[in-house]
Amino acid sequence: MIESRRFQAASWITLLALLAACAPLKLVPPPEAPREAKLVLARTTFAKLPGWRADSHSQALPPLLGSCARVIERPPDQRLGNIGGVTSDWRPLCAAASRVRPGDDPGARYFFESWFAPYQATSDGNPDGLFTGYYEIELRGARARGGSYRVPIYALPKDLITVELGRFDARLQGRRLSGRVAGDKLVPYETRAQIEKGGLAGRAPVLLWVDDPVKAFFLHVQGSGRVIMEDGQVVRLGFAGRNGHAYVSIGRELIRGGIIAREDMSMQAITGWLRAHPGEGAALMSRNPSYIFFRVIEGESPVGAQGVVLTPGRSLAVDPDWVPLGLPVWLDTVDPLSPARPLRRLVVAQDTGAAIKGPVRGDLFWGSGREAAERAGRMRKSGSYYLLLPRSSAP
Repeated sequence: MIESRRFQAASWITLLALLAACAPLKLVPPPEAPREAKLVLARTTFAKLPGWRADSHSQALPPLLGSCARVIERPPDQRLGNIGGVTSDWRPLCAAASRVRPGDDPGARYFFESWFAPYQATSDGNPDGLFTGYYEIELRGARARGGSYRVPIYALPKDLITVELGRFDARLQGRRLSGRVAGDKLVPYETRAQIEKGGLAGRAPVLLWVDDPVKAFFLHVQGSGRVIMEDGQVVRLGFAGRNGHAYVSIGRELIRGGIIAREDMSMQAITGWLRAHPGEGAALMSRNPSYIFFRVIEGESPVGAQGVVLTPGRSLAVDPDWVPLGLPVWLDTVDPLSPARPLRRLVVAQDTGAAIKGPVRGDLFWGSGREAAERAGRMRKSGSYYLLLPRSSAP
């Protein structure tokens, strides 16, 4: 039998060789990976920023001072991303910001114009980008599983390992890899679908249980939330880590499937479809492999990726590969509830998000409550922004 197999294998090799001799051989090169867009900055002036003088600039000072507290505690020569200068550029700037009186709009505007230089951010020369909104979602919860409370909210698993790739290669600064050790190898962590089937049993503490799988999913999307417990206590949750898998937008999946038109897409539309189709909705949510782990926030919240309490309407989530956290940003888009009305204001980059990727991309924090949910859910607008770089380090 062994000799027969060898003969058959040899025969097939001979036949393939003869066929190859009769037909021209075509080598198909592998498809090229799409080229990543780059941040290109164009110097401008404050006078040219659309709507600059109409803003209440003093409202941007408290979030900036919150970011300053994080920036100036670092070593003097540590860089703030690729474009934000070094810590020593920020120390006199932050000291000047602290001397502006609260509510002094002319003084605040003079401060920003004196210490910063504006640059229009573009993606390879294209200034148009996508701007969405997020808020602090509210859920109902209990300490123990039972009744309607059957959806777990997990703390960081004991075996989750996050590797800062920049420590191994400076070109990967800011990039992370998450997984767990299996044997002597680092392997990918469980996906959302695996976790929802019990893949974390005994490996991650359950902070609490909530009663709504759809709201729990959006808690993962928003990254923070308030849970009203059975006894009336309010537990505030904040981002603690993620499983390391890429975020997949279920809104984009619904558009691709022709279920919701692009122009009708909103968080309200997604929620309505998920509730009307619970079985299909659960399967759709599982197609997003990214999973978020939480921690209980004591004191003020929510807290963004920079470790600063977020300010409604003035804190922006950005892609830190392009925009350093702590940088003031002039936002130019439209009001989510009144698209004919411009939304132009000074905000501060203080947070990140798995879906916030690209040189011109932002997610505006709207706060908590019904109005914040309405604005955040309907904000999916095109627009542009201008980065304010310290004059002492501006290119």
